[in-house]
Amino acid sequence: MSAVKPLTESQLATIKDEFVFFDKDNNGRIDQGEFFELLKVLSPKVKEDQALEGFTLIDINADGVIDFDEFLVWWQNCWWEY
Repeated sequence: MSAVKPLTESQLATIKDEFVFFDKDNNGRIDQGEFFELLKVLSPKVKEDQALEGFTLIDINADGVIDFDEFLVWWQNCWWEY
């Protein structure tokens, strides 16, 4: 992924708010179900296999959840691809 400009505190807070909004169980991680719900908002026509592929790519450490750092990288670089 390409380098991105540093975020302002306000931008970082906005992204954190997005993460928290989709972290429905408030455990600090977005699981596959929460990610699928997120994608329904961003791209209502996304197919389940596409969502699973995206989830796998975003889950950099392959622990089965997307933490805030992984979400931040995705949000800054390519969330609009959905």
